[in-house]
Amino acid sequence: MNNQKKLQEAKKAYPFARWRKAYDHGLEMYTPENCDKMQKIFDDLIDNLSKLGENTSNEEKIQLFESAIEATNDLDGETGMVETGEREDLCELTNVISLAVGLNPNDYGGGEGLASEWRDW
Repeated sequence: MNNQKKLQEAKKAYPFARWRKAYDHGLEMYTPENCDKMQKIFDDLIDNLSKLGENTSNEEKIQLFESAIEATNDLDGETGMVETGEREDLCELTNVISLAVGLNPNDYGGGEGLASEWRDW
């Protein structure tokens, strides 16, 4: 399976539909708008990684991850939507996407993955 297909498969790990349901149960920070914004960050990451192609340097890939994680930091600062469970969801999702483009999560963030390089949550 090529990187583009692996990246599209990574979307199966999206937690955002579950987060949207939390709003229906009274957790007001998980508005559809906030969840859409968080999903767009990861949609953009996947789209941008897909555009790079399979022969792109790891440094270029890592720059895209850094931008995405910094965007999640900003959104969380505005909304407070990343709590313990969501942090785990986002770290796992970042690791799934990392693997799809040939980056080993164990090599980053003290073995926790690329999200742990830049995350504030």
